[in-house]
Amino acid sequence: MARTFHLTADGGSRGNPGPAAYGAVVSENGMVLEELYDVIGIASNNVAEYSGLIAGLRKAHELDPKATINVQMDSKLVIEQMSGRWQIKHPDMRKLAAEARSIHPLELITFSWIPREENSHADRLANKALDGGSGSANKPVLNHLVERLVSSEIPTTIMFVRHGETPLTPVRKFSGVSKKMDPALTETGIAQAKAIAIEVAARKPDVLIASPLMRTMMTAKEVSDTTGLDPIFDDQWVEMDFGLWEGLIPSEAKEQFPDEWQGWISSPSSRPPQGESYSELFSRVEAGVNHIVQQYPGQKVCIVTHNMVIRALATYAMSASLESMYHIDILPCSITTVAVWPSDGLRALKSLSERVVAK
Repeated sequence: MARTFHLTADGGSRGNPGPAAYGAVVSENGMVLEELYDVIGIASNNVAEYSGLIAGLRKAHELDPKATINVQMDSKLVIEQMSGRWQIKHPDMRKLAAEARSIHPLELITFSWIPREENSHADRLANKALDGGSGSANKPVLNHLVERLVSSEIPTTIMFVRHGETPLTPVRKFSGVSKKMDPALTETGIAQAKAIAIEVAARKPDVLIASPLMRTMMTAKEVSDTTGLDPIFDDQWVEMDFGLWEGLIPSEAKEQFPDEWQGWISSPSSRPPQGESYSELFSRVEAGVNHIVQQYPGQKVCIVTHNMVIRALATYAMSASLESMYHIDILPCSITTVAVWPSDGLRALKSLSERVVAK
């Protein structure tokens, strides 16, 4: 059966022209197969963007020369030129476009434009190359991870614990950051928190951090009582803001806000009315993880947080597309563990939604 690859690519120049680099991501069925990034010397933004496209097409063709490739980029120029809708006047662009068209059968490639925030993965890789210079070589993620796993560097291990059950959990009502909808744990939730606290204590964390909402503070108290660690409350780890959907069940949100609902389930950049998008949450989680790794290198950190936050974390840990967040769910009082190597930020998802049964 023919395979279908999803390719996002980007490039950037600090100076335009100036030091330039590209990033590209090849994925299949929501799973990242390859991350590609490298510096290309002094060049313009457009040259860097084409370089990312070319690198991604070459890798996809190498993986399967008969595959269908869906290319998405936030460069209107590259997409329109490759689609044949815009003329290519600049001679350098003509050469790059011709090279890109020669890599893989054009009838197997589609080109579409996406907003910049939906191309954040490739953009981050391009910036990673620029920040690391020529040393940030074009290296498959799996090989890099194998190198890390056999190295002597101690990663920062972060255990993300979802809070226990609240009255809103069984009916799956939207429960984000609203202080008006800040439910406490139920008796079941407290029992779950006590059980997860025992498991967390057995793993001997060095630091305890929690979202400052009622349900996470109550869960963190049980962990604190069992581990002896004083919790640090940090707004960075609050739940996604669901805006006007707070307190509604999904069917009610869909009925009352049909257009916003359709956008939210279709695009990571769409927001609930007056709320936060998947893309914005992802950026918040990424920044939070980077801060934790810088502040606690090589230590074990427990963070008591929320369903959507941990879904974003799992997506980030696997370098998966943002759409992957639609296909993850996290059990109440479960543990999701990520290892991050401080020297280069490489991460590995060690466990997802480990369930601990209350006795």
